[in-house]
Amino acid sequence: MNVRLLQILVNSIPKIVLPGLLYTIPLTLISFAIGLVIAIIVAVIRARNIKVLSQIMWFYVWVFRGTPMLVQLFIIFYGLPNLGITLDAVPSAIIAFSLNVGAYASETIRGSILSIPKSQTEGALACGLTHTQTMFHIILPQAIKACVPALFNTFISLVKDTSLAANITITEMFMATQRIVAVTYEPLALYIEVAVVYLIFCTVLTWVQKLVEKRQNRFKSAVAKG
Repeated sequence: MNVRLLQILVNSIPKIVLPGLLYTIPLTLISFAIGLVIAIIVAVIRARNIKVLSQIMWFYVWVFRGTPMLVQLFIIFYGLPNLGITLDAVPSAIIAFSLNVGAYASETIRGSILSIPKSQTEGALACGLTHTQTMFHIILPQAIKACVPALFNTFISLVKDTSLAANITITEMFMATQRIVAVTYEPLALYIEVAVVYLIFCTVLTWVQKLVEKRQNRFKSAVAKG
């Protein structure tokens, strides 16, 4: 590696990491939080098979799971202005990412809800709880705990998917790298560098996921031992 390339890589690190702290991480956290709320609402409606609403939720999940996220971003940012709805790049990205996360995570949560024995619902209703109280106080907490690993995987995937925001002018890590490449003409080294930065972010999150899973397993073991 020549001195010039080494200097470019060293100088580019803060230029790549800073957009990660300003855009990539906030986009991921905000979008995932909103998406998780959407996912819970959609999962509950579909699990309870509420008429009309359940069909609407099915259509939403079908559309967002069946189309590329990049296309969804383009429709929201570039397409909606034709209908008189103009959104800035960051809100557009948050909406697209949140709706996408909501669609995928809702299926995970719905499957977890349906895996809870019906006897628990019957027992709660027999004790005088309503269907809504049973869902939110008994069934849903268990379902969420059961699908934590899957939700973590969705979160980690979202970190990488935020790179798509570069296509709608958001200067996150990938776009910052593209701009450096345009000046330095060193695409291979710089794209490998940004890949390593994404890898570090995702590796840290994977460690966090393992810690959470270990705590869950310890708690389950303690409960089982009584």
